[in-house]
Amino acid sequence: MVIDTRHRDKNGEISRKHGNTLIRTVRMTYGPGFAPGCADEDKLSDVLHKLDETSLSHLIRDYDAGYLDQICRSGTGLEVPGRSRPFTTARETIWR
Repeated sequence: MVIDTRHRDKNGEISRKHGNTLIRTVRMTYGPGFAPGCADEDKLSDVLHKLDETSLSHLIRDYDAGYLDQICRSGTGLEVPGRSRPFTTARETIWR
């Protein structure tokens, strides 16, 4: 995916506001397939530039909808309205 200006701008906003959040915390909501290849201990700010299109799109959508604050603070996972299920594995369908 070619990251357009909107994605770069949102990456900067997300990094500033939620950059210290561990991938482990975000995976509690999105599931184990979020940010493939990244360790649970990685910080969001350190991996934003290498996220796959699906992971990045979900972050941006939830940031725009105001859910990302809750996701990053919850530490227990958050059910995002309108989503049937989280990321699971590469072989399964990821949120439609």
